[in-house]
Amino acid sequence: MRALTRRGLVAGALLAPAVARGQEAFPRGPLKLVVGFPPGTAADIVARLVAPGLGAALGQPVVVENRPGAGSSIAAEAVARAAPDGHTLFLVTNANAIAQATQPALGFDLRRGFAPVGLLADVPNLLVVHPSLGVRSVAEFIAYAKARPEQVFYGSSGIATVPHLSGELFNQQAGVKLVHVPYAGSGQAMTDLIAGRVQVVFAPVSTALPQVEAGKVVALAATSARRSALVPSLPTVAEAGLAGYETSIWLGLLAPAGTPAAVLGKLAEAAAATSAAVDLASRFREQGIDLRPLAPAPFAALIAAEVEKWAGVVRAAGITTN
Repeated sequence: MRALTRRGLVAGALLAPAVARGQEAFPRGPLKLVVGFPPGTAADIVARLVAPGLGAALGQPVVVENRPGAGSSIAAEAVARAAPDGHTLFLVTNANAIAQATQPALGFDLRRGFAPVGLLADVPNLLVVHPSLGVRSVAEFIAYAKARPEQVFYGSSGIATVPHLSGELFNQQAGVKLVHVPYAGSGQAMTDLIAGRVQVVFAPVSTALPQVEAGKVVALAATSARRSALVPSLPTVAEAGLAGYETSIWLGLLAPAGTPAAVLGKLAEAAAATSAAVDLASRFREQGIDLRPLAPAPFAALIAAEVEKWAGVVRAAGITTN
């Protein structure tokens, strides 16, 4: 028995360094970053801008894979079911937080099915109106809308999208009754705003700003918590008088739940190093995207808060996607 015990101790002593080496061997090969939207979208742009930096920090290439569909839920479910070894990551956006409320049959839970790696960026929306309204501030627009309940129409990129719910949140917090008109994308909504077929659009800054600069629409405020780096002179909706209003398209990295803490630590370090790269903020800004790095713990808190926030907005507005 003593001989067996000694042999076991010796074998364990020999095996321990090998196990440790195995744990330290992450990543063992290329990583996959899954995006739930088509090429050219904000999520895809962010993924492709950060992938080289992540790869350099981790010592392995990071390959971007687009798996669009169901508001990014198809991609999210695929990653939630992937091996929790850190080699498959998900580019999450608040579209996924909204989906928790609008798609009750989801095969995953955003808060429990993933491990947060870090927030990367956000895309502010601009509240823009047709010049014929004659308003130049959020306060003037609220007064205009209150005097015309259900007569002011706002366009969005589709039902249960961030621009749609930005309008519903505005209705609830400002006490107005804007009427939603869904389109197949923000570009189509902007076209109809310019034509005067709708009066308001909550549009990504990259979509709205060229039309603002051309004088075709009027920007009243940014919907984000902070002013847009592209339009620093434009106040936020909250600064303009609607305290507590905030919405933007945020983007970050998740790994499957159960990913080892040591692996998550390496991923978080790589994300932080990528965000700190000298040129990333300027490259984001060229695309209308703001750099917004956030560590795993506060990012997890943001996700939980966003799921709860949008669930409340969806219930109050009676939104369904069936």
